Amino acid sequence: MTVTDNGPEPNAFDIEQATRRNDTYRTVAWTGKYLQVTLMSIPVGESIGLEVHPGTDQFLRLDAGRGRCVMGPAKDDLTFEQDVEDGWSIQVPAGVWHDVINTGEEPMRLYAIYAPVHHAAGVVHQTSQDAERDEESGDDEPPSWTVQPD
Repeated sequence: MTVTDNGPEPNAFDIEQATRRNDTYRTVAWTGKYLQVTLMSIPVGESIGLEVHPGTDQFLRLDAGRGRCVMGPAKDDLTFEQDVEDGWSIQVPAGVWHDVINTGEEPMRLYAIYAPVHHAAGVVHQTSQDAERDEESGDDEPPSWTVQPD
């Protein structure tokens, strides 16, 4: 199954099947004016990476594997901890530091929904290092046609 970001055009796809088959760190599946869907695969022992999105709420859902979700008001104050697995969802309010660590024995497959849009349309990052490089270089910016917070 191939998922192509055709945003902001109408779209439909089997998100569970696409998530389970995705083997990239992050693939942007659809980009709308106000919302974005990404697919992620996190290797055993790795994580999505401790991060904060000041103006973006985030919803994550695991479709395979298991992990540990941590969140808090500062990167050194992660007071929320929850073990998660296939079928669990995680809601991350804007401005909250968060990470999800793969604690299982297989890749952790999940999808993330950002509101507003957080990444470049259609971008594919094979690894977390690729994602970090693009974020630092400015190559992973939301499209100009998306609505961003002030």
